[in-house]
Parts: sequence; C-alpha cells; structure tokens
Amino acid sequence: MSPFFVPLFLCCIFYSCNNAKQPPKTDIAATPEELDIKATDIIRGALEFATQNNGNIGDTVRLAFTKPVQLIYEKYQFGTFWSSKEQWIPLAVSMMKFIQNAKLYGLFPDDYHFSFLDSLKQKFLKDTLAKSFRRDAVLWSKADLLLTDAFVHIIKDLKLGRLPQDSVTQRKDSVLTDSFYLKKMEELHQNGALVEMFQALEPQHQGYKDLKAGINFFLDSADNNVYTIVPMPKESPQTFQQALQRRLFEAGFIAYDSVMADSTQLADAVKKFQRRKGIQVDGKAGSETIRIMNDSDRDKFVRIAITLDRYKMLPEKMPSRYVWVNLPGYKMNLIENDSVLLSSKIICGKNITPTPLLTSAISQLITYPQWTIPQSIIVKEILPALKKNPGYLASKGYSLITDKGDVIDPYSVDWSKYKKGIPYKVVQGSGDENALGILKFNFPNSYFVYLHDTNQRYLFSRAMRSLSHGCVRVQEWEALAYYIVRYDYKDQLSEGPSPVEDSLTTWLERKEKHTIPVRKKLPVFIQYFTCEEKNGKLLFYDDIYGYDKDIHEKLFAGK
Repeated sequence: MSPFFVPLFLCCIFYSCNNAKQPPKTDIAATPEELDIKATDIIRGALEFATQNNGNIGDTVRLAFTKPVQLIYEKYQFGTFWSSKEQWIPLAVSMMKFIQNAKLYGLFPDDYHFSFLDSLKQKFLKDTLAKSFRRDAVLWSKADLLLTDAFVHIIKDLKLGRLPQDSVTQRKDSVLTDSFYLKKMEELHQNGALVEMFQALEPQHQGYKDLKAGINFFLDSADNNVYTIVPMPKESPQTFQQALQRRLFEAGFIAYDSVMADSTQLADAVKKFQRRKGIQVDGKAGSETIRIMNDSDRDKFVRIAITLDRYKMLPEKMPSRYVWVNLPGYKMNLIENDSVLLSSKIICGKNITPTPLLTSAISQLITYPQWTIPQSIIVKEILPALKKNPGYLASKGYSLITDKGDVIDPYSVDWSKYKKGIPYKVVQGSGDENALGILKFNFPNSYFVYLHDTNQRYLFSRAMRSLSHGCVRVQEWEALAYYIVRYDYKDQLSEGPSPVEDSLTTWLERKEKHTIPVRKKLPVFIQYFTCEEKNGKLLFYDDIYGYDKDIHEKLFAGK
C-alpha cells in the first residue's frame, strides 16, 4: 500500500469503529405495543453509542457503568426491564422509591439519576399530557437504561462503598465482576425482592447497623441550609466579625446583617447559638463555637456516608473477639461475640504524628518495658536538644546505646555533624516514669506502634486526647492485660487464676520486666470513624487528622 494512502486507510478504520449514531431526540409510537418494539431498537443503539462515547446516551445523560449495563441488556435481547406498554412495572416504582430514599443507606439520590428520573416520572403522571409524550420511545428507553445503570451503581456502592481501596482495606472481593451484576438482575426478575436484595449486600457489622438505624432520626431534624463559613479570628481578623454576623443572621440568631452589630448584640446572638447547640454559653465565638458553626448538617451527612463506607472496607466477617480502637472517638473496646466486654479511654497520636490505621494481632505483653525511641522522634526532638545540651538525655532518664549494647557518654559525641539521624539508640529504662507506663501490648506492624500504659495518666481527663507520638495509650490497660492472660488458659482451667495470671500480678508488684507470649493472639483494629450511634442518636467526633475532610473534597465535592 502506498504511504500516501495509509493515513486515509487508518482514518476509515477509525470511523467505521466509531460511527455509532447518537440516539434520536424523539420517536413517537402509534400504540403501546409499538412503543416496546421501538424502545428495544433505541436501547440497542444507545448502548452502542455509549460504549464509544464515555457512557453518553444523549442530552448530556451518561451511564456510570456502561459495560455491565450492556451485558445485562444483551442477555435479555435489549428489551425494557422497568416498563411495559406505556406503564412502569412495580419493580420500577420500588426502584425509584429506593433511589428517592437513598440517604437512609448513606447514599446520595442524584448519584443514581434521581433528578432526571423523578422529572420524567412526574411528567408521565400528569393527566393532561398528550399521547405523543407518553408514547415517546426515546424517553422510556432513557429511563430504562438509567434505572439499570442505577441498579448496578447501587449494588457497587452498597457492597464495596465509594472509598478507594488501600493497604488498610480488609475486603477480599475488591472488584465486583460483570457476571455478579448480571446474576443480581436475574435474581431480581425471579423474585422481585429489590429492597431485600440491596440490604443483603450491606455489611453485617453491628456498628454499621446501629449507625444506619440512626440516620432517619438525624435526617428528620437536619438543617440542610447552606451557611457562611466563619474564619478563625487569627486567620482573617478583618472578615471574621462580618462573617460571624452573617452566619448568625442566616440561622435566625440576629435580626440583620446589613449594619454591623455592636459587641453586646453579637455576644447575645452567640449565646443563643450556644444554647441551641448545648455547648458552654459564654457569648464568645471561640474555636469550639466556630468549629460547630462551620460543621453543618450537610457536612455531617457526608461524614455518615464516609463512615458507612469505612465499614465496607472491613472483613465481611469480623473475628469472634477483637480490640477495636476508634481514634476520633478516643476509645478502645474489647469485643467478644458482638458484645463489648471492656471499654477504655485512649490517647492517640498528635496531628503531626498521627496514629496509623492498621490491623494486626496482639502477640506479646511486656511488663515494665523499656522505650526505644523511634528515629522520627530522635530527629525532630532529641537531636536538636542534644545539640544545645548533651545533658538532655540524663535529665529525661534516657541512655545512649550502640547496636552492640554499649552505653555511650553523650558528651563524647560531636552532635553538630548529625542532621537526619544518629547511629545510636536512645532508650528510656523501665520504671514508673517510663513513657510507656508499666505494661506494653506488642503486635506486628511496620510503624513501630503499640498499645501501652502511660506515666501521664492525668491526660485521660482531657476531652481532646490526640497527644502522643503515634502509639495508643490505654487507660484500662490492666483490665485488658488480665483478660488476655485469662483467655489464653480459658480451656484448661475450670476455676481460679492461671499460672501466667499469678505471675503477671507478681511481676507488676515487683516492678520487673518480663515478656509474656500471647498464645491466642488477639486481633486489633485501629480505625478512623468520626460518627457512631448511641441510644438512638448519632454522635459526631472531631475529624482529628482531616481524613474525612480530604475524602469530602475529593469524592463528595458539592454534596
């Protein structure tokens, strides 16, 4: 072939593979029977066009799951699923009702074409419409395709959620196959149990069920208005007062925003807001008051949706017993057979040293442990202090040790030559003043973090407890330790303490360092859930590391 004709030849091939016609704007059937015949042809053509045009089926309407939708219609010769002879079938009514109430499942109706479908439904219901509208095969075809696309989309979102899969995800079925969607459509048309099918896809975790059960109450009292964001005074002193007054005006706490209020009027309005929200009433727009002002119910619902999706990233079946650490809630629960045997306050990592999210299993207990300080802390805190004063280590009870175990005099080292680390270990000896307290729970992980007691137990009285370098401090460490050693010998003893339990008591009394292997390793889940249900209501925790905020901006922008 001549080189001159090669581009023309390739162009012809490309055109022949991408020449699907855009669906027609309208196609009126003469009879209800003809409507179904026309709809079949339109659906076939629309899917062919959609596969070549990123899901577009005309008029900016797009399918989100073109491939599985295509396979489903191929299986059924492109006939309509949701309507017949100018009428919705009962399954379509159930489907549209489910989409309308999708928020009860932590979903957003417009993700499933609700606005388009509801508008079309309302038009079809009007008695005054001409037959030419009700018999427009293009409209019925689009509605059918969008309902099927929504069906596939809901299956995916209910089973796997919308969050990206990552190293923390415990789900093994990370990808739903096209055949799975096809099987679900077959099941639906066999038994017609749409809601039951969707509910069977959801997590069985009790926390998920409880949180979902509280959504209805939350939605009934939610304020979905969009309010002005109030900056912190230090961030924007010039606009702070104006934004504060506008926010109070929008919610009805002050009568006007066109004229600047004086300090007394603003304070009175702030007090009204504080009383409404059940927080300290002082008339001052401090950080807590502003944070609550900026945390709208719309934002809270997104956090509900994110939290429900985080449950979908857990194993389908949780262990019979495990430790559950929820960082934003500053809480640890010991769970056995879905019952909470022990609950404890925790202290977790600061914002600059966040506790990592992970799953592992407790394999050792160590009484009166030593603390080998991580290099990250050495670089950020200890090395700068040593450059100023080599006596810093002694003042903290730290020792400088080589890899061979030799103790080094910090005054003999030229600290000025080190920038990114040091060739020594910094170790705090065991004792009551050790940062790890008097017991540590080890579990394998690549972050060198663990659960432990603390020598700063007074910090558990604080409401905000993101204070550590990354490890998790447990207030009820003793109860957890004794549970573990008792359970290890549970099957061997009919009554009385186990030998290890007696030894643990003795070692703690004598302040001795010992390592206790855990025979029946206890799974531990360190998670990030910013809301949960309690007594029928939803509790919301601070997004301490900003993880929910990042997801909101990336995946739920505009919600």
